[in-house]
Amino acid sequence: MLPIDQGLEHGPIDFFDNPDSLDTDWIYRLAVVGNFSGIALHIGLAEKYHKQYAGKVPLVLKINGKTNLPPDDDAFSSLTSSVEDAVRLGADAVGYTLYVGSPAQDADIVQCNEVRQECEKYGMPLIIWAYPRGSAVKAKGGIDSLYAIDYAARVACEMGCDIVKLNEPKWDAAAAEKSPKPYNTLEFTDTEGLAKVVKSAGRTLVLVSGGSKMGDEATLHKAKIAMEAGCVGLIFGRNMWQRKWDDALTMTTRMHEIMKNYGQ
Repeated sequence: MLPIDQGLEHGPIDFFDNPDSLDTDWIYRLAVVGNFSGIALHIGLAEKYHKQYAGKVPLVLKINGKTNLPPDDDAFSSLTSSVEDAVRLGADAVGYTLYVGSPAQDADIVQCNEVRQECEKYGMPLIIWAYPRGSAVKAKGGIDSLYAIDYAARVACEMGCDIVKLNEPKWDAAAAEKSPKPYNTLEFTDTEGLAKVVKSAGRTLVLVSGGSKMGDEATLHKAKIAMEAGCVGLIFGRNMWQRKWDDALTMTTRMHEIMKNYGQ
């Protein structure tokens, strides 16, 4: 899946590496030619661009978001659109960011539950971007710790989403020491850590986020780890569209090869 919600989340700075990607039409063409399973974006881009590509690439309407101007300590993404908007635009799924552990999680969980109820009403699949955030998370090992991401996976599952988008947990001895038992004693490889998260997600399908742009080998390694750990797919944005056209298509082809090999 190809997410392009970073313009709201990070600002135009993410498009400097590849100015062509500032044109959403360029992103859509990449999604079509690269045979992506879907494109995820906010209402403004969907309203202006999706009609031309309807039927060519499935739409995931991202219905909440925030800028990165305030600190992340009280992270909360307010609604930017609605499930009804997703239905009207012919979307195939709705995307929602839930910040697990943030001081604002009470309001976040309530809002997420209302979105889930609307999705149930319209038969719309719900994808939760489950991200640990806040000072309490930092004090217990950090947002990339196995404890935090494993917890986020379980929260998304129990909140009732169909698919959860997660970051890959990273092994760090200092962070592990701060984590609650038994996570403070767990050492793990990349595959083992992510496989634990997939198991905690239960019957909720897991997509691995690409995160910030990496080199070719690191990007391919993350894709292989995701498949080995039992994830159903990848949701890579900047690691696709921050590359120039030919490089992006080459990387997309290699991703398809990896997924096909693990799907046999």
